[in-house]
Amino acid sequence: MLDIALIRNNPGLVRTSLKNRGYPEDLLDEFLRVDAEWRKMVDESNRLKKVRNSVADEIPKLRDDEKKNKIDEMKRIVERIKELDTRISELENVRNEIVLNMPNIPHDSVPVGRSSEDNITVKEFGKPRVFDFPPKTHFEIGEDLDIIDFTRGAKIAGSGFYVMKGDGARLERALINYMLDVHREQGYLEVFPPAVVNRQAVIGTGQYPKLKDDMYWIERDDLWLNPTAEVPVTNLHMDEIFDKKDLPIYYTAYLPSFRREAGRHADTRGIVRVHQFNKVELVKFVLPEKSFDELESLLLDAEAILQGLELPYRVKLLCTGDLGFASAKTYDIEAHAPGINLWLEVSSCSCFTDFQARRARIKYRPEPHLKSEFVHTLNGSGIALPRTVASLLENYQNRDGTVTIPKVLRPYMQGQELIE
Repeated sequence: MLDIALIRNNPGLVRTSLKNRGYPEDLLDEFLRVDAEWRKMVDESNRLKKVRNSVADEIPKLRDDEKKNKIDEMKRIVERIKELDTRISELENVRNEIVLNMPNIPHDSVPVGRSSEDNITVKEFGKPRVFDFPPKTHFEIGEDLDIIDFTRGAKIAGSGFYVMKGDGARLERALINYMLDVHREQGYLEVFPPAVVNRQAVIGTGQYPKLKDDMYWIERDDLWLNPTAEVPVTNLHMDEIFDKKDLPIYYTAYLPSFRREAGRHADTRGIVRVHQFNKVELVKFVLPEKSFDELESLLLDAEAILQGLELPYRVKLLCTGDLGFASAKTYDIEAHAPGINLWLEVSSCSCFTDFQARRARIKYRPEPHLKSEFVHTLNGSGIALPRTVASLLENYQNRDGTVTIPKVLRPYMQGQELIE
């Protein structure tokens, strides 16, 4: 959430941000109109409250006829104050709703652009594999080896769901454990939070209201299926104040994630875009002056997974038009899948500055005697499983239809070298 004082005092900055991100500028216009009326009402209410207090002090000292007039005046003032305070409350609700729908302001290093076509490749690792035989797609490999079952997944839950079987399920489990172990060695504390979150949690990290149509809502309990472990992990510290010495704090977590992917590529074959997927998450709480340096190290921590798996990938710096709602700066990591001949996003690493911390009210105290300030939060996938599995199966496939298991995963699969 943006600071109301920032929007009020620097509307030009906010307008440029909205324009560069492709958001309607009338969000700002409506905020300024509502905020101006709110300030006018507050000023009048405060002035009348001073008058009310002054009149209240005078009344006991007056004669009967004067006292009656002052009491009548007091009643009129009190009634007007009630009207004003009711309107002030209404305006605050409207203003807060507007602010909840305003995206974060991009960092100066973020390129201005309209779509993913304007993202900038900043790093590459490895080269796409060249085959001496026609490579299969991951869904062909999965069905031929009987390790991915799309038919039964759809029978159980509908389209967009699938079942991992046998060595496919073991491969998924091995990947999760490998990732968590790597991140633990990098200094992250592993947590295993609930897979459902409340409304305040999805508001806190910025999924609500902007992305509410992409989430699964449990109406009876007003709970949401976890859209990404960023939500429960970041909100572990909702309404808390850290001591400066406690920062930075690094967490890693595995959870199943659920997204409707409303209206987006619902007919994509395979496991590239599905409604339920496993993911290992990285979350940081850091001092504001160090947040963008922390983003660079977060990116390296996520990259380490793909480097260990020896999968070719590239890193893209997202432009303003492709930036996530809450993010001030984001890098996407894309692994190459040679069977479908696509670069697949397997991780987004983002710095949110104080945007999430304001919504979730997460602060730190610079010194014991100083006023608390908002922390900066960061998040990155470390990494998402389905597309990583797709890239892995397609890159490690062999002419005879088998799949070689990456060396780093073999200890997690009892030394097994092939899926056949």
